[in-house]
Amino acid sequence: MVKCQVVMDVLETIAPKRFAEDWDNPGLLVGALNQDVHKILVCLDVSDEVVEQAIDAGADMIVAHHPLIFRGIKKLRTDLPLGRRLQQLLKHDIAVAAAHTNLDIAEGGVNDVLARAIGLAKLSSFVIESQDIDGSVLSMGRMGSLTAPMTVQDFAAQVRDALPTEHVRLVDAGARPVRKVAICSGSGAEFIQKAAFMGADVYVTGDVKYHEAQQAVELGMHVIDAGHFGTEFPVVEVLKQRLTEELAEAKGSVEVMADQSSKDFFTVI
Repeated sequence: MVKCQVVMDVLETIAPKRFAEDWDNPGLLVGALNQDVHKILVCLDVSDEVVEQAIDAGADMIVAHHPLIFRGIKKLRTDLPLGRRLQQLLKHDIAVAAAHTNLDIAEGGVNDVLARAIGLAKLSSFVIESQDIDGSVLSMGRMGSLTAPMTVQDFAAQVRDALPTEHVRLVDAGARPVRKVAICSGSGAEFIQKAAFMGADVYVTGDVKYHEAQQAVELGMHVIDAGHFGTEFPVVEVLKQRLTEELAEAKGSVEVMADQSSKDFFTVI
């Protein structure tokens, strides 16, 4: 057992809150810093199913990538999904914390996990956000390279097979082999032009719309839309492992579990 504050301190070393975008809402969202934590469930989204998992497993804390509370709450309606979820969390004394864009940007975070999963090497920064206090660059997304050129069709299949998704959407910009790859986990279509200008042969992200795909073709760059879930869910197991390692050095014993049941909302019929 440790205090919630200890877990938050460890989370801060993994994904410092100062890395987060101004519009984001990471940190402790439900619960108290002085409450006891015996078991932690790590997940992508704090869904009803995840809350039930936490209750059934006897977890007293959930660490998520996506913030449960994102915008201001003006009313707490327990007959609506968010209010009902919060009611269950409070009833069972389950704390909830989130590491969102700070975990996207952090070294070893969402984008580094994605890059390793799909076979990229020689990683560098992509969309530079700012500099950290030690002078290091804070980057949303990554640039990387494959060990050898391949067709975009083969690379798209490699991405699909490496991630928790049954399909990817390919925007084929023509006969251009793939070697240099830009990535941005989750929803990064706004950076298509940036990826093309930095010389990427293909851009891997999620949530790409029709006219964004059209823009990529006009710029001569392939796009692989592997979905919001597919590009981000792999970090759950990695974050579980890192929390386990870091908390092992703290006084007390804490069990850390990873959500194994969540799936993408989208299927192909």
